[in-house]
Amino acid sequence: MQFSRILRLFAHTQLMPVLESGEETTLVGGQAVLEGVMMRAPHSYCVAVRKADGELVTEEQPLARISEKYPIFKYPILRGLGTLGQAMTLGFRALKFSMNAMLDEGEQKQEISSWMMTVNILFSLGFFIVMYKFVPLFLASRIASTRLGINMWDGVIRIAIFLAFLFLLSRMKDIRRVFEYHGAEHKVVFNFESGKPVTVENAQKFVTFHPRCGTSFLLVLMVIAMIVYAFLPIDNFWLKFAARLALLPFIVGLSYELIRFAAKRQGTLMGLLTAPGLWLQRVTTKPPDDSQAAVAIHALEGAMALEQKQGGELVIA
Repeated sequence: MQFSRILRLFAHTQLMPVLESGEETTLVGGQAVLEGVMMRAPHSYCVAVRKADGELVTEEQPLARISEKYPIFKYPILRGLGTLGQAMTLGFRALKFSMNAMLDEGEQKQEISSWMMTVNILFSLGFFIVMYKFVPLFLASRIASTRLGINMWDGVIRIAIFLAFLFLLSRMKDIRRVFEYHGAEHKVVFNFESGKPVTVENAQKFVTFHPRCGTSFLLVLMVIAMIVYAFLPIDNFWLKFAARLALLPFIVGLSYELIRFAAKRQGTLMGLLTAPGLWLQRVTTKPPDDSQAAVAIHALEGAMALEQKQGGELVIA
């Protein structure tokens, strides 16, 4: 497999939490992938990808809600972990489909395999731990000497690394295209939620900034982490590092609850919690063209058609 393809796979994997949107209790949500969009309905999903020759290919499958399979994920904090875990699993599946769909005929024997995806996931997890847990804490320990100072600098450095990495990735042509599909996904979700007929013309009237976007979630998560870490009565470097890893599930669940609460209260003081994420979506979403919006609509139609086959009552207005 070519190094450039491995790099593209790694870049898309790192951006997956940024591109993911929606939550289990909403009607629809989705994620941008390479030259396409994945859309979810409550019990189904559809990935639509436009190949290099213009052909539109799709993959759709039933999808049970994680809280229906495992009732423990209905409870606060835990539901965020379950929802995020399922979203990431589905996101990897959609990413693999989109990357394989974009290979030309001469490359079909080099499709992304399951083992390659596994290696990529493990490498990406290691990258996350090093860049967002170890490096910020290490640098903060060299800058400050007090417990509060170290924890605050740790958070500032983590956010700075995230923003710098996001900016660098946004310079890649492939990633800019993904950000355009990200914008298309948001526009179509807004169109659906408005109750108006879901068409390219109607979708293009909406903005690309959505309060339930993963971009908002990640920024809130980093701020919440700063606050939680500030209360840790630990001074030893390696114990601090271990605590950051151990507390990650709790911080993820808590951040999910706050974003879920704030997204339903736009225009209020609590709604300001999503404001930084909405501002950052000026980087992670770009205005799509009509053909990209059409792909997002096709994905939504596929998900909704499968939802109806399973007895769902949702229809596109």
